[in-house]
Amino acid sequence: MKNPYHISVLVKESIEKLITDKNGIYIDATFGGGGHSHAILNRLDQKATLIAMDQDIDAVKRNLIKDKRFHLFHTNFIHIEDILKKKQIEKVSGILVDLGPSYFQITNPKRGFSNQLNCMLDMRMNQESNYSAKHIINEYSKNQLSQLFQKYGEFNNAKEIANKILKKRIKKEIITTFDLKNIFFIKGSSKSKKRFFARLFQSIRIEVNNEINLFQDFLFKSKNIISPGGRMAIISYHSIEDRIAKFFFKNRMFFMKKNDISRFSFKMIHKKVIKPSVPEIKKNPRSRSAKLRVAEKQI
Repeated sequence: MKNPYHISVLVKESIEKLITDKNGIYIDATFGGGGHSHAILNRLDQKATLIAMDQDIDAVKRNLIKDKRFHLFHTNFIHIEDILKKKQIEKVSGILVDLGPSYFQITNPKRGFSNQLNCMLDMRMNQESNYSAKHIINEYSKNQLSQLFQKYGEFNNAKEIANKILKKRIKKEIITTFDLKNIFFIKGSSKSKKRFFARLFQSIRIEVNNEINLFQDFLFKSKNIISPGGRMAIISYHSIEDRIAKFFFKNRMFFMKKNDISRFSFKMIHKKVIKPSVPEIKKNPRSRSAKLRVAEKQI
């Protein structure tokens, strides 16, 4: 049963390339609306197992899947090893990761993800966290703000953006999404304005949830639990995430942790990154920035 309130991205492409053993054990590391999990279960036989996880309690509560092969956990994917230990599982046949925020998170005015809704600055994927967008905007130093806008938003004028925020918050605390938006006057077309605020909010969201660091740590853990011949599919929405996925699959040494000297090998299933089709983008405009990479574990 598909969730009527969420449209998952690149479902057909990712599932077709992910599943190599219909009786295997698979992981949906970012359950979200359950679209990918639903599609995976449809391709698996009755002896298979699907483990899903999500740090957002709303995603867990909205789960519509009732299947004895399916096990859903309320936790961040960084705890993947603990979950497998609890289920007495050592190796898996494949892992799927969709790094984008869910439709619920974006459209819920209480969550503060969207720059189109006037709501409290929040952006926490894990609602139990005490670390919100409001904290970052009002308490980060000018240098900290500048660095995150440059690194995660890829702004050339990151210092200028940070300076405008500091000048505003000296006079009054920045509490809502529109408080933040109203600081900036963006010249140019409607498209350029939308792109500016999308990048601004995205960079703050990444910082709030520590997304890049957790993603890298997750990859290092995942390489040890995928069986040879098993596959990993990663759907990213940001150039940094996509580069990390690409470098990880190619085992680039500069990406390796200093205390990690293990060697591993993945074979790319397709040379070029897979993007949503024109029909999918028309049906779900939020999918336009998605990129899919799939690789197979060799050793």
